[in-house]
Amino acid sequence: MIIEKLKEFCGKDWEGVNRRIADALRSDIGLLNSTNDMILSHSGKQLRPLLSLLVAKACSGSSLPEDSLRVAAAAELLHNATLLHDDVADESDCRRGIPTLNSLMGPSVSVLVGDYWLVSAMNEIQGAEHFGSRLISIFSKTLSHLAEGEMLQLQKARYCDTAEEDYLRIIFSKTASLFEAAALAAAISVNASAAVEEAVRKYAVSLGMAFQIRDDIFDYAGVSDVGKPTGVDILEQKITLPLLGAFLNSTKDEEQAIRTKIRDIPEHGGYASEILEFVREKNGIGYAEQRLSRYVEEAVGSLDILPESEARGYLADLAYYVAKRDK
Repeated sequence: MIIEKLKEFCGKDWEGVNRRIADALRSDIGLLNSTNDMILSHSGKQLRPLLSLLVAKACSGSSLPEDSLRVAAAAELLHNATLLHDDVADESDCRRGIPTLNSLMGPSVSVLVGDYWLVSAMNEIQGAEHFGSRLISIFSKTLSHLAEGEMLQLQKARYCDTAEEDYLRIIFSKTASLFEAAALAAAISVNASAAVEEAVRKYAVSLGMAFQIRDDIFDYAGVSDVGKPTGVDILEQKITLPLLGAFLNSTKDEEQAIRTKIRDIPEHGGYASEILEFVREKNGIGYAEQRLSRYVEEAVGSLDILPESEARGYLADLAYYVAKRDK
């Protein structure tokens, strides 16, 4: 599996990132420690810190400074903080196939622990030896994007009027912005040139957009291993790219009828299966897959400025993995 290969390639740097994460979360409160340990035991793919390390290695070509490990650790801490908060906002009982902290200990605990992870992330950045103020600015901007994306998604779900422009802004804000921060901060940590900074920023944004589109395809494709049942986005009144693609192959009357069903779905859960069938009939999944492939090619193309290296090759492999992953 490519993720394990990437971790092996990062070697001692990867071990250092995990030590930094564990140390950043350590507390003298036993309940907090045991809760954090439980979360860490189900860490998922850890794509963001891997992305960060690979970018730093591809930009530097030498051993990494401690600031690069701090940046990678902060990206993972911040990501998990957002998941803990999202589980409360979405009232989620399950993530990655296991019960959420929200379901086990309640929303208050999930929010508080999420806050702790968030502060731990910012402490990691604040402790950077070089470029500290710039790194803080990058991660602070990401936090703004994350909040704005969540609020825009809630607003659009209320009125069921999401257009593709809205969708792209939402997935940039909620997903791609953290990929962007992880990569850009990594390049800064090794003092990369402005041109290289911009290249890896573009790579990471395209990678993040592709990653979220693949996630949204899972909700319609019917076969995946993401720990999320098919049709969840529809039940939450989220209009994502497969449905928007289906609208392009529909009449205005057909589109309006589907949007009305999404608006009414809290009282008529049976509409979900009809909407899933509509997307399949109108090739909405095919449209989303085409857009995903375009983002992947844009990501890989952005790497051309970097010198040939094993790390650069793995960044390209990571983009293709995102396009084809089934979980």
